Amino acid sequence: MSVEGLRVMGIDPGLTRCGLSIVQAGRGRSVLPVVVGVAKTPVGAPLPQRLSQLSHDVSQWMDEYHPDVVAIERVFERGNVSTVMNTAHAVGVLMLAAAERGIEVYQYTPSEVKKSISGNGRADKKQMIAMVTRILALAEPPHPADAADAFALAICHCWRAPMIARQEAIAHRVAASAAKSK
Repeated sequence: MSVEGLRVMGIDPGLTRCGLSIVQAGRGRSVLPVVVGVAKTPVGAPLPQRLSQLSHDVSQWMDEYHPDVVAIERVFERGNVSTVMNTAHAVGVLMLAAAERGIEVYQYTPSEVKKSISGNGRADKKQMIAMVTRILALAEPPHPADAADAFALAICHCWRAPMIARQEAIAHRVAASAAKSK
């Protein structure tokens, strides 16, 4: 199944810095960069104000670039509970922005993204940035790391989308068959 032309928004969620990217799937495994950036919120501001700013920024991106799907990093325990909670709040706002626009959201763990991009689920930041730069044929590495991570998430989804579509088609056929036999 071809995903050529699929526009994917990659999001590396964070409350202070949130990596944002847009890529377009090409033929085969080629992926074309469209734009990359980072949404920032002021550290000292109240949480509701920061979430509102993040929602505004990501909504602008979605409205301007019209992604078909969003690929976002799945929140995982990092040891610091307040960091995890702030990231979880940010993810909720980001997913809501997509849902309000009818955009499907796919979540990937950091190790899934690393394995997809580099072949190594434990790749370090330097390896990931080098691979993203090479895959997208960028003149220079994306900066900061949050931007590179957002690109990596979008690339990961482009490469996994054909398998996901096949799995969803099979699940749909199985459900239809089960409903028919009742």
